[in-house]
Amino acid sequence: MHMKKIYCILLVLLAALNSSAQKQSYDLATYVAPAGFTMQAGEKSLQYSLEDKAKGSYCLITLFKGLPSTGQSKPDFDAAWESLVKETLTISAEPVMQDSASENGWVAQSGYSTFESEGNKGIVILVTMSGFQKLVPVLILTNTDEYQPAISSFLESIDLAKPVAEKVNPGKPEKEVPVHPNTSPVKSGFAFTRTEFDDGWVSTVQEDWVEVRKGDVKILLHYPNPEIKPANTDVNVMCAAAWNVLVAPRYSNIQNYKLTPGMLDYERPYYAEANLTDNATGQQVFVALFRKGNTSWIEFVCPDRNTFIQQFGLDVSAIDYYADSNIWAKLVRMNNYNKFAVAATDFKGKWSDRFASNTYYTNIYTGMSAGMSTYTSSQSFEFGAGQSYKWHLVMANSYGGNMQYSQGKGAGKFTVLNNWQVRFSEMEGKPKTYDAYFTAIKGGRVLWMNDAQNPGSGIFTGFSKAD
Repeated sequence: MHMKKIYCILLVLLAALNSSAQKQSYDLATYVAPAGFTMQAGEKSLQYSLEDKAKGSYCLITLFKGLPSTGQSKPDFDAAWESLVKETLTISAEPVMQDSASENGWVAQSGYSTFESEGNKGIVILVTMSGFQKLVPVLILTNTDEYQPAISSFLESIDLAKPVAEKVNPGKPEKEVPVHPNTSPVKSGFAFTRTEFDDGWVSTVQEDWVEVRKGDVKILLHYPNPEIKPANTDVNVMCAAAWNVLVAPRYSNIQNYKLTPGMLDYERPYYAEANLTDNATGQQVFVALFRKGNTSWIEFVCPDRNTFIQQFGLDVSAIDYYADSNIWAKLVRMNNYNKFAVAATDFKGKWSDRFASNTYYTNIYTGMSAGMSTYTSSQSFEFGAGQSYKWHLVMANSYGGNMQYSQGKGAGKFTVLNNWQVRFSEMEGKPKTYDAYFTAIKGGRVLWMNDAQNPGSGIFTGFSKAD
């Protein structure tokens, strides 16, 4: 068998050659059926088969209905390989991948490997075509190269249609659809859902993120999402897990997907970018997804890649292992735009914060353990009618079997001095003023307060559901 001869066909997967033969339709695909093959229809696929019992040769070609896509062609291929190949055949090696190909918004990935099934050996070829939030797989099994012309003709004849759901505002000129339409804040029980910053950026609270916008650049500061479950902290794995949950459902026609290369940095940056079609507007946009340190997942949406580079000074293709970590500074700084003013009506109910830390000690001469200390604290504000409040702080510290406790209390009236400051009439026997602001999370807010007389002396955080 000449494998090289067989698989050269995979380099022209989406050539879509014209054929005089009658084309047939199945789900999203139109194609020319392989001559002489027997067709068998299943619930989710069509299978064409041909066998020469005298020679012991065979070929099976299975075309599947469109499946949900992850939004990325390579993860689509990997998922299909797991479910369609590895779960049904004994595979001797990982698939040998061919170059990807793209046509009319669809991206094809292909790979092959040897297999064994009930004593029969052969070659399995998997072709996946991804686009418009759909995945169309084609699975081919054969044990000879004599069916190469039939396989090649079938693959070249496939033409995939855009799903009907992808048509956005049919009949309207593209110029009538803005890249980033004005966004109104969601309704909330809090007084402030919009912040206009001095540098021109405007933040609004949305259901699943904070939108930050200036001109034709839009940034989404995503709230924590429990659906993001990466298997490890590898850049490819982390970015794919976040991309598939936060980005892929709202876009289609992914192209030029890139990740940041490995680099020397004390906080690993996670960055992915691609050109996409925005399903809501039908516009072509550039999207970058980023996270570093304690930032949220930040999604940057620009009309094109050059706009992103000019705005944030980052070209991922120019990054190498020794790049300065400051190249991420402008992206990290956008996390600070999740910031909203406070009002007296926002302070109601109980807000609480808990903190715990451990410190491990080692003998510098022997390297042996020298014990551990533990610090914990719990702090709460309970706001009542007439701008009243009760404050309570409890702290505990342990080391070497000894435990120490301390606490502080306060009660009185609070006053919101301005949109960013709150004054409490009595905190441990004296009044105190805090710089204060909210950050938004899904369904509520986190309150941040810092002693206005001692900036940086410590921050109180709390959580409350929106009314």
